[in-house]
Amino acid sequence: MADMELDARGLNCPLPILRAKKSINDLESGQVLHIIATDPGSVKDFEAFCKQTGNELVSSGENNGEFVFDIRKA
Repeated sequence: MADMELDARGLNCPLPILRAKKSINDLESGQVLHIIATDPGSVKDFEAFCKQTGNELVSSGENNGEFVFDIRKA
């Protein structure tokens, strides 16, 4: 279960990442941010984002053209 949800549908790179970064800053360590995006590039972007920031990409997937991600704050 996510602690916060970010709707990034309709946003193109780099906006989903920038919004996620801002949202994660509002979370406590161990909390989970759930992101919904429509930009296909966001898959690679969020993988890279998690590697760079040390946050954990708990899950990622696609559902009817929407990409969903769960990121746990480090």
